Amino acid sequence: MAFIKEESEDVKIEETFTVKQEDLQEQTDLIEENERNKEEEHHVKIEEKTHLQTDGILKRRDKNCFTCTQCGKSFGREGNLKIHTMIHTGEKPFTCTQCGKSLANKSQLKIHMMIHTGNKSFTCTQCGKIFGRKGNLKIHMMIHTGEKPFTCTQCGKSLANKSKLKIHIMIHTGKKPFTCTQCGKSFTHSSYLNKHMRIHTREKPFTCTQCGKSFSQSSSLKLHMMIHTGEKPFTCTQCGKSFSRSSSLDYHMRIHTGEKPFTCTQCGKSFSQSSSLNHHTRIHTGEKPFTCTQCGKSFSHSSSLNHHMRMH
Repeated sequence: MAFIKEESEDVKIEETFTVKQEDLQEQTDLIEENERNKEEEHHVKIEEKTHLQTDGILKRRDKNCFTCTQCGKSFGREGNLKIHTMIHTGEKPFTCTQCGKSLANKSQLKIHMMIHTGNKSFTCTQCGKIFGRKGNLKIHMMIHTGEKPFTCTQCGKSLANKSKLKIHIMIHTGKKPFTCTQCGKSFTHSSYLNKHMRIHTREKPFTCTQCGKSFSQSSSLKLHMMIHTGEKPFTCTQCGKSFSRSSSLDYHMRIHTGEKPFTCTQCGKSFSQSSSLNHHTRIHTGEKPFTCTQCGKSFSHSSSLNHHMRMH
């Protein structure tokens, strides 16, 4: 949950950048359309030239439609397609001179630089977190308000922003356009693939300044830091219990509501957490993914393997 929030900021940045580019393209299209209309009037009486000019218009229109070969998304400008393609390639050509972090485009780099310059003017009144953009603060505030204005038409699930909804929709479509070149595993979002690649590279670029422990994801470091600070910004309105993660609060709230949204398709048993359903499903499938490296015995739960390992 935490790393999806971080991603939404990146996706939001990309969407904002694309919208600005498409506004400029719309104006350019109008100018070109006027020019084409003048040419048509000039050649209207000459049949052969009219055909030639019509062919030219069609070619220009074809040139004005740039389609991604990976996912089929179309763009009005070749520049926007190039920026989009970086999602698939993972290319991040813009590097911060302060900390070395790489980003996909110049606008993302400008926003990132605010971390170093201290030019942040939008502060959350609930937890004190600071943002470089007002839009990112608005998205963040939904964590505290619980607002989820974007609803999936397939299953009715509500989400905090459009980018999360797009990612969620892929559950229904089965679309996973981002594939790991090492193991073939596919993902719905490029950021998920980037995080996954650290399993293969064993890269842990995020280090705790308090104890030196390193992590593969910035969200994991943020959660870890709360051990040192004791921060628990997410509080239950029913009993007052506080949590360091919003997802933990969501799970906790089901104790009060009695909600069990995860149902086994085999026997109909329902669970309050998806992880509990996953564990239960192994009863039906017989799957035992946790294997002892000492004797080869397999288990359906990691806790069972941990208990077994004490015997060795």
